[in-house]
Amino acid sequence: MRWKRRTGQAKPPWRLSARTLVTCSISTIIGFSAICASVMIDLRRGEDVRARQSLDNLAAGIGADISRNIELYDLSLRAVAGNLLLPEIKQVSKPIRHLILFDRASTARNFGAIQVFDAAGRLTIDSASLDPLPEDRSDAEFFQVHRDRADIGLFVSRPAERGGQYFIVLSRRVSAPDGGFAGVVAGSIRLGYFRDLFSRLSLSPGVGITVFGRDGTIIVTAPFDAAAIGRNLARAPEVTRALTEPSGWSSTGALDDQSRLLIWHNGNDPLVVVASRTWDSVYAVWRNEAAQIGAMMLALIVFVLAATQVAAREIQLRTKVESSLERLATTDPLTGLKNRRKFDETIEIEWRRAQRAQAPLALLMIDADHFKSYNDTHGHQAGDQVLVGIAVCISDSVRRAGDCAARYGGEEFAVLLPGTAETDALHVAETIRTKVALWAGETANTSISIGVASITPSRETDWSGLLNAADRALYMAKAAGRNCCATAAVQRPLRSVVLAA
Repeated sequence: MRWKRRTGQAKPPWRLSARTLVTCSISTIIGFSAICASVMIDLRRGEDVRARQSLDNLAAGIGADISRNIELYDLSLRAVAGNLLLPEIKQVSKPIRHLILFDRASTARNFGAIQVFDAAGRLTIDSASLDPLPEDRSDAEFFQVHRDRADIGLFVSRPAERGGQYFIVLSRRVSAPDGGFAGVVAGSIRLGYFRDLFSRLSLSPGVGITVFGRDGTIIVTAPFDAAAIGRNLARAPEVTRALTEPSGWSSTGALDDQSRLLIWHNGNDPLVVVASRTWDSVYAVWRNEAAQIGAMMLALIVFVLAATQVAAREIQLRTKVESSLERLATTDPLTGLKNRRKFDETIEIEWRRAQRAQAPLALLMIDADHFKSYNDTHGHQAGDQVLVGIAVCISDSVRRAGDCAARYGGEEFAVLLPGTAETDALHVAETIRTKVALWAGETANTSISIGVASITPSRETDWSGLLNAADRALYMAKAAGRNCCATAAVQRPLRSVVLAA
C-alpha cells in the first residue's frame, strides 16, 4: 500500500452567501432610509425656523409702523388737550384758536379730523371746520370711558362703520385745572390706512396679519375680511397670550379653522400685531421635496431589492452547483463514501485537532477478502455490488458526525474515528465485520479483514505512523485467516495479534 501525507491545505476562498447578501442589502436600505429620514426632519425643522423668523420680522415691522403713526396722532391729541387749558384760548378768534390747537396736528389721507367734545358730549371744536354742525356723542363708548375713568390715557375704540367706511377712534380726556372732567378730544383713523400699509407687502400664500385692540377685538386683517372686523377673541388662549406676553409664538392658531403658526410683538402700544401662517403653507415646499426624495428612495429601494433578489438567486444556484461539484470531487461515485482525497484532508485536520486536545484518534483499514478472485469469477458488476454492500454496512455502523468513512482504493476502505480509544475502535470494527457477514450470508464468498490502530497524537508524531500501524494490523488479520479484526500498536513492533471471528 502507498500513502501520501499532506502537510497543509489551502484555505477555501471566502464566498458571499445569499443570506449575507440579503442581510447586507436590507441593512443598507435601513441605513440610507434612516439618513434620509434624518435629513428630511432637519429640512422640516429648517422650514419651521425660517417661517418663524419671517413672521417675526413681519410682525415687528408692521407693529413699528402702526405704533409710530399712532404715536404721532396721539401727540396731536395731547397738544390739543393741553392747549385747551390755556386761559386765553377762549378769548381769541376762531381762526387763531384753530392755529393754536391744530398747528401740530398730524394730517394724512386716512387720518380723520380732530374733534373736541365738552363735558356734556357736544361737539365744540372741529379741525375741519370753523363752524362745525351740532353733534352729540355722549352715548359714544370713547366719551363714556373717559368720563368715568380719569386714568385711561389714550383710548382706541372698537371698529365702527359710517358711510361705507370702517374706522377706529383715538381719544384722550380733557381735564379741568381741578382734575375734573372737562370733555374729550378725539380723532379717527380709517381702516384704509391699514389696508394701504398691507398692500405694500408681498404676502406669501397662507400668510395673514391680524391687528387686535387691547381688549382682544379684531381691528383689521390681511387679507382683508370684513366679517372678521369687530370680532372679540379675548377668550382664545393664543390671543390671551398675545395680549399679555411681550412677544412669543404659538403653534396652534385660533383665528380661523386652520392650524396656524402665530407670532406677535406686544409692547405698550394700544394695538397688537399678530402675524400668522398656515402650517400647510409652511411645509408646502418641504412636502414637495420630501415627495421627490421619497420617490427616489423608493425607486432605489425597489432597484436594490430586485438586484439583491437576482444576485441571491444566482448565488444560490452557484452554491448548489459548487456543492454538487464538491460532492462529486470528494465522494466515491460507486459506494457513496468519501474518496481518498477527502480522507487525506480529513485525517490531516483531525490529527491536528487531536494534538491540541490530547484526545485519541483511531483508524480502521478494511479490505475485502479474496476480492480479485471473486471479481474474476463473477464479473465486475458482481464485484461492484460487493463493494457497495460493504460500503452500506460501514455507513450503518459509523454514524457520528465527526467520523469519516472512505473508499481508500480498489477494494480497500478506511474509517477514521476521532476521540476513540483502541477498545472502542475494535468494537466498531467488529460491528462492521459482523454486518458484512450477515449481509453476505453463509453461502456467499464475501468477508472483510480489518486492521485497527489508535493513538493520542504528540507533537513529535504525524498521522503516517497511525496509517502504518493500521496497515500492519490489516496484514496481521489477513495472515490470521481473514474475516477477522486485528490491532497493532503505533510505532512499536507487533508482539501479538488479537483475532475476532
